[in-house]
Amino acid sequence: MEAALVDQFVRDGFLHFEQAVPPDVTAACARLLWEQIDAEPDDPSTWKQPVHWVGNLAQPPFAKAMNVPVLVDAMDTLAGPGRWQPRNEMGAFPLRFPHAEEPDDAGWHIEGAYMPPGESSYWTNVHSSYRALLLLFLFTDVDEDTAPTRIRVGSHFDVPRVLLPYGEEGASGAVLGPQVDAASAHRTTVLATGRAGDVFVCHPFLVHAAQPNHGARPRFLSQPCISPTDEHLLRPYEGNDGPIARTIRQALRET
Repeated sequence: MEAALVDQFVRDGFLHFEQAVPPDVTAACARLLWEQIDAEPDDPSTWKQPVHWVGNLAQPPFAKAMNVPVLVDAMDTLAGPGRWQPRNEMGAFPLRFPHAEEPDDAGWHIEGAYMPPGESSYWTNVHSSYRALLLLFLFTDVDEDTAPTRIRVGSHFDVPRVLLPYGEEGASGAVLGPQVDAASAHRTTVLATGRAGDVFVCHPFLVHAAQPNHGARPRFLSQPCISPTDEHLLRPYEGNDGPIARTIRQALRET
C-alpha cells in the first residue's frame, strides 16, 4: 500500500477504498441479502421495519468480497502480515430502511470484540483484544440521506486514554459509549457515503455512529470484524510497529 495512504490512515483512522469489490460480486451479495429478509426491493410497502439485522453469511460472493487483493494488501499493511485472520464470511449486516420509526441505535461508540463470562454484551480493552480492524462494506449506493455511518475523523487517538484505566479487563459498550463520545466530541464528523462496492477500512478504536435512513431506498452494509491470529488474540499490537500499533502507543504517550 502506498505510503501516502498509510499516512492518511494514521491521521484519520480510516481509509475509503472506492469500488474495492467488483460490481458483479456486490450485486450477488445484495441479492442474497434480500433473500434473508421479509421485504421486496421494488415494493416499499413491504419495508415494514427501520432495521433488519442479518447474521453471518458465507456464500461464495461474500467470500470473494472479503478477499479482494486491495483489502488483503491493506490489512497486511495496517495490522501486519500474519497478524490477522483471513475470513470467508461476513458478520452482522444492519440493513436500514426508510421508515417513520426512528431506531434507537445511533449512539457514538467503538466496536466491542469479546464477551467476558457472565456478560451479555461485547467489551473492548486498551490492547484491542480479539479485534485487529473494522471493515465497512457498502452493498448499496449510500448518500447523505440513506443512513451513512458517521465517523469522527482522528478519534482513534482519543480512545486509548479512555480505555487505559480499565486495564486488561476492559469495559462494555454501555460503559464506554458516553466516555468515547465525550472524548471525541471535538472531532470533525464525516459520512461514510459511496457506491456499492466501496469499503471503509477502519482503526479498531475509530469512534462512529449509525443514523436513521431518511432517504428513499434501503442501505445495505456489512461491518465484519477482522480478528487477530491466535497467537496475537489478547494483544494484537504488542511487539508490532505497524500503523495501528503506532497510533495506540502515541495516544498513550500523550496521556
